[in-house]
Amino acid sequence: MATERRIGVAIDFSSSSKSALKWAMENVIRKEDHLILITIQPEGNYEKGEMQLWEGIGSPFVPLIEFSDPATMKKYGVKHDPEVVEIVEVLMKVYWGDPREKLCEAIDSIPLSCIIVGNRGLGKLKRAIMGSVSNYVVNNGSCAVTVVKHHE
Repeated sequence: MATERRIGVAIDFSSSSKSALKWAMENVIRKEDHLILITIQPEGNYEKGEMQLWEGIGSPFVPLIEFSDPATMKKYGVKHDPEVVEIVEVLMKVYWGDPREKLCEAIDSIPLSCIIVGNRGLGKLKRAIMGSVSNYVVNNGSCAVTVVKHHE
C-alpha cells in the first residue's frame, strides 16, 4: 500500500537548486507523490495587504503553471524560469525571510516527508561568514534532508 508523501525541493532558481530539482525528479519523486517547491524571498518592503498576511506563514500553495503569468510573478517576486515552470502538477509555496529558518518552518507547517536542497559549493571561508543554508537545514530540520551537490 503506497503512502502519500510530500516532497519539498528548495529552489531559488540558481543552477544548483535546479540540479537538486532535476535530481529529485529522477531519483525520488514517484507518481503518487506531491512535489512542493519552496522558495524564500528576502524580507523587504512589500505592498500592503496579502504579503503582510503571508509573511509569517508563507503564501498559499500556488500551482507552478501560474508562475508563467506576469501578474503572479510580480505578486510573489518570482522570476519566470521556463525550465522550472514547465514541470506539471507541482505546487509552489513562497516564504519571506531567512532561508535557513523558513525552510525549517516549511518542513513542519506543510508538513514534508523529506526536503531536497542544493549545495552552492561555498568554500570554507564563505560558508563560515555567510552560513550554509543546506548545513543549517540538515542540522535543524525535523524530516529527512537530502543535499544535492551541484557539478558544473
